[in-house]
Amino acid sequence: MHISCGLVPSLDVVEHAKLAEELGYERAWLYDSPAIYLDIWASLALVASQTERIGLGTAVLVPSLRNVVATASAIATIEAVAPGRLACAFGTGATARWTLGKRALSLATVGEHLRQLRGLLNGEVVEVDGQKVQMSQLAGFAPPRPIDVPLLLSALGPKGQELTREVADGVMTVGYALGGFEWSAQLVLGTVLDEGEALTSRRVQDSAGPWYAILAHGAWEASPEAVDTFPGGAEWRKELEARRPEGERHLVVHEGHATTVTDLDRILVEAAGDGIVGISWVAEADGIAAKIAEAEAGGATEIIYAPSGPDIARELRTFAAAAKIA
Repeated sequence: MHISCGLVPSLDVVEHAKLAEELGYERAWLYDSPAIYLDIWASLALVASQTERIGLGTAVLVPSLRNVVATASAIATIEAVAPGRLACAFGTGATARWTLGKRALSLATVGEHLRQLRGLLNGEVVEVDGQKVQMSQLAGFAPPRPIDVPLLLSALGPKGQELTREVADGVMTVGYALGGFEWSAQLVLGTVLDEGEALTSRRVQDSAGPWYAILAHGAWEASPEAVDTFPGGAEWRKELEARRPEGERHLVVHEGHATTVTDLDRILVEAAGDGIVGISWVAEADGIAAKIAEAEAGGATEIIYAPSGPDIARELRTFAAAAKIA
């Protein structure tokens, strides 16, 4: 079982990645949501240039954010800086597209993007938007093709799993293990409790709360009234609607995604009480170790711990100790 971490492309991402390398994490996976984070490729280049061993990853790239040729060129750039250290996971881009007022992509769109990308990295001529394109960098301007970077896909239903087996080298899930794949990366959320620490402490709220709030954000995106089923949801929606007119509310909903309990989301987090755990891993060290063993038994080959809150260094250290990777 590999233990990796998920990091936000932020002003602190290099320091967080350097700490993760020091602690023994296998790979640092960076998120792709340019409306709320810094650019993933510039951040990966910085991390690659200032680390030596740790693997690098994208979790997850959203095809509609960039032309496939631009993505192929970005992959080649990181491969040149850190040969053999990059893996790229892709998805339909729920949150990244919600921040732009759009819905997630179809599986067909994502599948076509990965087929095109694979062809470009292999040096093939592929059709994009009705025209023939190719990676045409001369020797000395990019690594030689083929560029063999592993591709993972976060597509989890029966059709998604079928597509993953066709176009990708592995699968990425959030919150649960999925067997049947040689590479099955499971992204997990939460925090390691101090001995005797209450689930309702402010530290736990700040560390686990951002991911709990995401559940409510998803419900709101499906139907604004659906968030009312969450404790504090009706109050949260009333405050949201008072702050922004219809058509702009998605700009506020996803602020602090997976990083911060905003003042708006504090309504949800405080009302949740012990329910803040949601699908997160919130337990003392022995409980985290048990969850890792359970995930491995369920078919996961890699755990990606996605810390949040104001003290990422603390979260990385305590999870590494619980997972016994140091």
